[in-house]
Amino acid sequence: MGLIGFIIFGGIAGWIASMITKNNKQMGIIANVIVGLLGSIIGGFIASELGFGKITEFSIRNLVIAIFGSVILLWIVNFITGKRR
Repeated sequence: MGLIGFIIFGGIAGWIASMITKNNKQMGIIANVIVGLLGSIIGGFIASELGFGKITEFSIRNLVIAIFGSVILLWIVNFITGKRR
């Protein structure tokens, strides 16, 4: 996956994760992309450790892994900053 594809993939994952965690109104497109990219790394690491492989291309399976990692990241950030819902 190229750089532009990875950014788009991260943006989609971050946006969906922000809706799941109800942070969508506080986050803009840049924050969604950053959360999605970091979430892809977190989700990819967890998936790799569990034997599911790495995120190397765009697929529904990899999108779910990236969303999972993004949700974990947002939960951690919300816990640290005290935003509980």
